[in-house]
Amino acid sequence: MKKHCCVDMAYHANFECDIHKNPFKCPDKIIIFDEKDNDYGLIIHDGGTSSIGISFCPWCGSEI
Repeated sequence: MKKHCCVDMAYHANFECDIHKNPFKCPDKIIIFDEKDNDYGLIIHDGGTSSIGISFCPWCGSEI
């Protein structure tokens, strides 16, 4: 498992909802982390499966 830049990023990247199995349907899941490519993205909650890639942590500001 990757060590994330801060505890907030670790919480949101690893968050799993008990109600929604699909992360794109959960309003509480805001960060998607692709372990294969080591990429982070902000989920766009518009009914689809889109996300916007990010290079900096929204909480601590460090490069990720």
